Amino acid sequence: MNQTTPIPALDDGYHYKVMRRAIDLLDAAEEPLSLQQIAAEMGMSPAHFQRLFSRWVGVSPKRYQQYLQLGQAKEMLRERSTTLEAAHEVGLSGTGRLHDLFLRWEAMSPGEYARAGEGLTIYWGWFDSPFGLALVMGTEKGICGLALAAEMGEDAAMQDLMSRWPKAEFIEDPMMLRPWVLTAFGAEDGSLDKAPLYLIGAPFQIKVWEALLRVPSGHVTTYSDIANAIGSPRAVRAVGTAVGRNPVSWLIPCHRALRKSGALGGYHWGLPVKRAMLAFEAARAEA
Repeated sequence: MNQTTPIPALDDGYHYKVMRRAIDLLDAAEEPLSLQQIAAEMGMSPAHFQRLFSRWVGVSPKRYQQYLQLGQAKEMLRERSTTLEAAHEVGLSGTGRLHDLFLRWEAMSPGEYARAGEGLTIYWGWFDSPFGLALVMGTEKGICGLALAAEMGEDAAMQDLMSRWPKAEFIEDPMMLRPWVLTAFGAEDGSLDKAPLYLIGAPFQIKVWEALLRVPSGHVTTYSDIANAIGSPRAVRAVGTAVGRNPVSWLIPCHRALRKSGALGGYHWGLPVKRAMLAFEAARAEA
């Protein structure tokens, strides 16, 4: 296994890893687990685990499990659906997006994109995240890739990102990326210069990813809403493809895009990961 760079929790690295294991356990459970069962798995007393989980996630383990239920996506679509044009008008595309962490982004020009990364140096590293092992890639301008390997595996995640820019030079350097990653997963306060994004994609893809950046945490949207927001109302299928090709999971929140029916739809990095992300954000929004 590749060496990973741990991301410290808000208090310490040990508690961060415990919470990550707890989220994995709850998401994998086929039926709700009792507080006693979860605490035993974590090697803690029920009272201590309850306090720790509630402080870190924002709600109790029982409430969090309710967010993982299949009907939660439909409820979010009814109650927290974001019309992207309205979100932009009221400022949600500014300080409200992505936990105030990603206010600056830059896109590669179409000509540069057509060269498949030729002349581009991309740094990479493995990191622990709330959603399992994360492969993060970035240039000197910002994060350009974030793959989650919990479902697809490490080798497939690495091949997936590297194949997007086949002519780039790839250098392992997790310490170069570490400050951005800390901000990305909320382990440090964000700033305008700490976690920039560098979007590498075709012009249509960039437009779709920019629209996703306007969906606030704890809210969802639909593929058709995204198509309307970018001025291509008939391009719903093409929008879905662009959403699926988003190379920067979590940070460009493609997990917030649902079908009109409330169904989760697909997710490139695995549907269990998408469910966990939506539940995590919904719980924190409520808190």
